Amino acid sequence: MPAPTQLMANAIRMLSLDAVEAATCGHPGMPMGMADVATVLWTKFMKYEAAKPDWADRDRFVLSAGHGSMLLYSLLHLTGVKAVPMQSLRDFRKLGSNTPGHPEFGHTPGVETTTGPLGQGLATAVGMAIAERKLAARFGADLVDHRTWVVAGDGCLMEGVSHEAISLAGRLKLAKLTVLWDDNDITIDGHVGISDSTDQIARFKAAGWVTKRIDGHDEGQIRRALAWAVKQDRPSLIACKTVIGKGAPNMGGTHKVHGAALGKDEVAATRMALNWPYEPFVVPDEVLKPWRAAGRKGAKARKAWEARLAASPLKADFERAMKGDLPKGAFAALDAFAAKAAAEKTAAATRVHSGAVLEQIFGSIPEMVGGSADLTGSNNTFVKNTQIFDAPDYAGRYVNYGVREFGMAAAMNGMALHGGVIPYGGTFLVFSDYARPAIRLSALMGVRSIFVGTHDSIGLGEDGPTHQPVEHVASLRAMPNLYVFRPADAVETAECWKLALEAKTTPSVLALSRQKTAGVRGDAGENQSARGAYQLVGASKPAQVTIFASGTEVPIALAARDLLEAQDIGTRVVSVPCFELFEAQPADYQAAVIGETDVRVAVEAGVRQGWDRFIGSDGAFIGMTGFGASGTDKALYAHFGITAEAVAAAAKAKL
Repeated sequence: MPAPTQLMANAIRMLSLDAVEAATCGHPGMPMGMADVATVLWTKFMKYEAAKPDWADRDRFVLSAGHGSMLLYSLLHLTGVKAVPMQSLRDFRKLGSNTPGHPEFGHTPGVETTTGPLGQGLATAVGMAIAERKLAARFGADLVDHRTWVVAGDGCLMEGVSHEAISLAGRLKLAKLTVLWDDNDITIDGHVGISDSTDQIARFKAAGWVTKRIDGHDEGQIRRALAWAVKQDRPSLIACKTVIGKGAPNMGGTHKVHGAALGKDEVAATRMALNWPYEPFVVPDEVLKPWRAAGRKGAKARKAWEARLAASPLKADFERAMKGDLPKGAFAALDAFAAKAAAEKTAAATRVHSGAVLEQIFGSIPEMVGGSADLTGSNNTFVKNTQIFDAPDYAGRYVNYGVREFGMAAAMNGMALHGGVIPYGGTFLVFSDYARPAIRLSALMGVRSIFVGTHDSIGLGEDGPTHQPVEHVASLRAMPNLYVFRPADAVETAECWKLALEAKTTPSVLALSRQKTAGVRGDAGENQSARGAYQLVGASKPAQVTIFASGTEVPIALAARDLLEAQDIGTRVVSVPCFELFEAQPADYQAAVIGETDVRVAVEAGVRQGWDRFIGSDGAFIGMTGFGASGTDKALYAHFGITAEAVAAAAKAKL
């Protein structure tokens, strides 16, 4: 008879096999291979309680190799998470179930982050570890003292984002982060050696991690390695040598077991090999009872923590921060700033306006933690006198992410998921392509990550087409559940920042200019940007033309209106800071803003995609049809015909 821990691990193996077999698809190999490691972790080391899967001071478990989702679903069911009954495992991968093919945050209690795109779980976990250290520095170890555990596979470590993540974690000495590497030597195409020969131990060591190799099927080695990891003063990697599909007598250890149901014959043979004489989806009481006991063992620690929280003078602030609520009066200084900006119509780059906005809100919203991918001075993301987040005290609120756009964005997601932190991070908008997979996951998960993208058009000038985004705003607007803000001046920048901070379940991109732009708003009462688009200036006579514009092209639209009005052509201008918020408005408001003029023109220093929503397929568009060039912003706008004269001429040609 196998040892009790071995039986508990076999329950994971067989539930994973049965679920994949019932679904006729899935990935049984990793859950079977890592079952022993997961069993020791969840029964002897991890701090959690199945009845309270969202307890604030719990350990975080991240399944970076998200294709092995049945490992996590099995653990959640076995430990007693009520939302994951056996029926959920029977319904694995079925439409409407809470056990989708890859783990999804917000869909299944106990799933800390959406994973599946390999490497992102590991990079997101770095953000969780950053948030834990930041909150521990703010609220003390009595309220914040937990670890982040990651299960990662060979594919996770091949993805480039893993390098960004581990080098950042090593530099920051995130000691409460442990990666359990499923070192099974297998990829989908075959043995890992056909595509990779990296010495991962040497790689992690070079990044500042401590490392250890173990037999991932030896309970004693697993237990001793985990006990070692929790004592380290740096992040730790445990290389768990495993057999993929452990227990499958004919397919185990091969790539055939990675991503497909094994078939009735191999499942039956596995039952015999593991001495598991039970029907599918049956776990005997002698195995289930110790699992359920493991799911309850964190109750004592949780209750003690709740008592400390109840007695803490920081209780209200902690609970507010973890709920994601903003402090009262968070925008008092910002509102005064916007009113002054409206009165003065200050001309400046919108990235400069953004930096000024941060000066007004950073002190009143202590949850905000900023950063930049090595472009701090260009992104205007640093608030003067802010302490840098770093070892050993981690009290700072600004992260030096280095040239790691993808790693930065994924870490920001981890910080937002952890709770208690509102992350924002900057880079050039053109490099949003490097961060895009993480931006996509932030939108899919519905978390408040705020991505600052400066140098938002050809207006950045002499750096040339490699750095001039022309398609990026349009491509980001195509992403569901993402606010793409392109403000025109200081007032709109203030409004857009406020909207981004208030959006608890939607991430935001702020597209900001390098070049100076004129102020266009003379009022700062109602947040007009909240409507997504609004009439900035009406026609002085019956309107024949409507000009739509965003960002730095709004002043061009206003100048074009002046030219047309001087020729007795009634012209109105609509500012469009956010497509997505406009689409959320009532139909009658949308119709009123678009209007019924004979001619509609849009102007934006990017590609046309998306603007037909406002101008129709027969409307005129002034913008980019190719890549940019190197030159001054003024020379480039003239060269590519993005001028008031060109807008006016296009309107007249349509009349």
